[in-house]
Amino acid sequence: MRMNDLITKKRDGKELTAEEIAFMVEGYTKGNLPDYQMAAMLMAIYYKGMTDQETTCLTRCMAGSGQLLDLSRIKGIKVDKHSTGGVGDKTSIALVPLMAACGLPVAKLSGRGLGFTGGTIDKLESFPSFSTDIDTAAFIDNINNIGCSIMSQTEDLCPADKKLYALRDVTATVESMPLIASSIMSKKIAAGADAIVLEVMSGSGAFMKNDEDARALSQIMVNIGRLAGRKCVAVITEMNEPLGSAVGNSLEVIEAMETLKGRGNSELLEVLKALGSQMLLLGEKVETKEEGEALIEETIAAGMAIDKLRDLVDAQGGDPHAVDDYTLLPKASIVEQIESPEEGYVGRIQCDEIGMCVHTLGGGRSVKDEPVDLSVGLMINKKVGDRVSRGESLAEIHGNSAESVKEARRRFLEAYSFSKTPVEPLKLIHGIIA
Repeated sequence: MRMNDLITKKRDGKELTAEEIAFMVEGYTKGNLPDYQMAAMLMAIYYKGMTDQETTCLTRCMAGSGQLLDLSRIKGIKVDKHSTGGVGDKTSIALVPLMAACGLPVAKLSGRGLGFTGGTIDKLESFPSFSTDIDTAAFIDNINNIGCSIMSQTEDLCPADKKLYALRDVTATVESMPLIASSIMSKKIAAGADAIVLEVMSGSGAFMKNDEDARALSQIMVNIGRLAGRKCVAVITEMNEPLGSAVGNSLEVIEAMETLKGRGNSELLEVLKALGSQMLLLGEKVETKEEGEALIEETIAAGMAIDKLRDLVDAQGGDPHAVDDYTLLPKASIVEQIESPEEGYVGRIQCDEIGMCVHTLGGGRSVKDEPVDLSVGLMINKKVGDRVSRGESLAEIHGNSAESVKEARRRFLEAYSFSKTPVEPLKLIHGIIA
């Protein structure tokens, strides 16, 4: 079997067999196939797609490429949550401690930024000395001791996905439904949780650009989860504009913490309640969605959620004082306003371009292992449907070089479209696939 034959086969739109997919995954994981051949295959998949059977086979091969976590030492139903990626998506930072404070064991496997989206691990590293590079024993101990833990992929856990994830990021092959589904579900299956809640984002700032594709991806992943013996639900959320106000690593961490303190962004809270109530249902902590949402509100009001975040930061080597003293977090040297060039209503935002603004500022990667500037980003003041006057601030830009700030400002203004007539605000929750 030769890799160039498989590349030709997929390039021509033909279906790969289970044996061919296994050969490809094993060969690349073990280093027998070079990056350039796998990059060609990824591009072929990007253009020609994969059948459901191919995608399921790819997922199983990736999950089986390394260690499968055994979480049996943890009491209760272990629940994991994953987002397909968006702009300003800081839900995991708030949701993991929030669910643990509600009494639900949360075993969270997270990744770094991919394409124009931010990564949970990058954001959490805004806490001085915080580390997700922990071993399985520490991961399990944290969950038993404080109710939650967040771990990056170890070398032994789903190594095929770890290599492919990094390669996709630098070969323009991120936005592919079968590659997204197999990447997410291989990690979820390998991570060992009993139940999985998937946040599938829909819009210009997501990999799925419309609800039709988001529903198709959701259904594929839910089906894969069921075949693997996991309880699985997908929640489809809005991503035609950034979630909340903050976009950028440390800025998003602050917004998540403010929300856990009961004084944060109402949009973020609405999404947290939608996702959290589904996690509580799968974990059998509540019987109805409404009961779950009420428990979330009570837990935040009692200060239990932010206390749990302090516990999590402390348990994973970070400085818990940063939960209250934001001066301990990375801070940009340049802060400027982006003023509106028009009067009227915000009619549309090209959301992926907002993500690329942060990338331009240094908050994302162009090559594997490139360092990320955790201090840069945007605080958005005007969203779709908001009334705006000429000269009024659309956003606050945080950067560390005049050149990058100038370029990010240009891109930001090009991403905004205005209307002379009122525009309806966007609906945050688009549906649930269960």
